[in-house]
Amino acid sequence: MDPSIRPFLQSLVSVILKVMLLISVASMIGFVTLLGIATRNGILLVSHYQSLVGRGKTLEEAIRQGSMEKLSPILMTALTAGLALVPLALAGDRPGNEIQSPLAVVVLGGLLSSTFLNMVAVPALCSRYYPGAPAEGTGSAKGADQR
Repeated sequence: MDPSIRPFLQSLVSVILKVMLLISVASMIGFVTLLGIATRNGILLVSHYQSLVGRGKTLEEAIRQGSMEKLSPILMTALTAGLALVPLALAGDRPGNEIQSPLAVVVLGGLLSSTFLNMVAVPALCSRYYPGAPAEGTGSAKGADQR
């Protein structure tokens, strides 16, 4: 092993161990819950895009219409879960909330970021990588082979 890499690896292992000690079991449960919600929302969007393309819409139209139609269910899911967790996140300094508060904070922060990413990143990635999407440097998807 190169001697110049050893200090880097030691500090990397140290940071990883410190982060693992800071993350509680409740935070990990929050991450799993959040992963499920974000995945569900992404699958909901992509499957709706597929059904719209199957009905004869171009990819651009399907992404625009599908995103607008699924905005309300995705926001309702995030708001319902988020509003239920706000009291738990705010009561973190009270006795008995040592487990609930980290879970609520993780899920609230993740809901905000995953909802934003689902409404921005998923449509952008679908327009770029969806089968039948225009290749880089070409025009629109109207002449492309779509499923």
